[in-house]
This record gives sequence, C-alpha cells and structure tokens, in this order.
Amino acid sequence: MAASIHPSTVYLSSHFVVAAGSVLFRLSPETYKLQICILYHRQTGEWRLPKGRKDCGESVDVAAVRETFEETGYRCELIVCRMPTRAPKPGVNAIDSVETLTDISEPFAVIISDQGERGIKMIWWFLTRVKSGSHDKVDGTQTNTEQFDSHFVDAEEAASCLTFQKEREVVAQGLKLVETSLKLGDQLF
Repeated sequence: MAASIHPSTVYLSSHFVVAAGSVLFRLSPETYKLQICILYHRQTGEWRLPKGRKDCGESVDVAAVRETFEETGYRCELIVCRMPTRAPKPGVNAIDSVETLTDISEPFAVIISDQGERGIKMIWWFLTRVKSGSHDKVDGTQTNTEQFDSHFVDAEEAASCLTFQKEREVVAQGLKLVETSLKLGDQLF
C-alpha cells in the first residue's frame, strides 16, 4: 500500500464541523462609501464577522448567506467578482494552478481552527452584499442564544474593529478583492 507524498490528515464526520460566513458589504446610504457589517456580541464584548454552522444537506454558500442574514438581520446575496482561485472553470480539466477568474462567487478564504477535544472547525468565507431593494434591517432573525448587534462601519476601518486576528485577515483580503473588482470596472453594487 502506497502512502501519499503529501502530508495528510483524515477527519471523520464526528471530528469536524463545517461553518460558513461572509464579509457583508453595502454602499453607505449617506456617503455612498463602502461599508462592512460587523457584529458586537453583547455577552462577550467581542467584535466578530457573521458566521455559523452549515446545516445537513445545505451547500456551504447557502449556509454563508443564511447565517449572515440570521446574525445581521440584513438580506444578502453573494458578490460575483474576480478573484484568484485554484478551482477550474466548469468543464475545464486544467493544471492545478492559481488563475484569476471573473464572475465567480467562490469562497475566498477558509479558517481551520483546532478545537481540541471537539475536533476541528472549518469556516468558509464568502463575499456578500446587502440584497438590492432590501436595505432595511429585519428584526428577530437571531436564535435565542445569539446576542449580536450589527453595525455597518467604513470598510477601511472594519478590520481594526474586530477582536480576532484571523477575522481581520479575512476582512482585509475581502476588501482587497472588492476594491480590485471595482477599480477594474466591475458593477458589484
């Protein structure tokens, strides 16, 4: 029996959880500048990004949109933009390499967190925007255990407001992707 030349780890379903979240953007209704929605957890005092566990049978991108809506109260949708990816175009058997593609809504980051005895948590991150025509916040979308206040802040300041470094890195990369797409003339909003 041959062993892989690449270091690998196998996790069985009882040893991992798949989660998804997003960096939620909008244009400020007053200034038309980019803003990002961040969450303040009233119980812990932490500033976070919206995310949560994927439900059985749910795709990761659908989970990201659902969790973002539930935790922020804002209806949202995936941003389709240009980004580097190792995923091939549909139907193309390409060499495994990084290519910048346009008009995609793939996860742009993943955080893999070792939870000790609880296994690992994989959080897939997507770019979302407040859904066109639904800029009002919907009350009552959080579960009984969630205690979040959602706040839109200037996109350039969002990362510095977050409690955890890995989420700061996610915001910085998400903002870079959105700003690059906008500079190249993509209509994201």
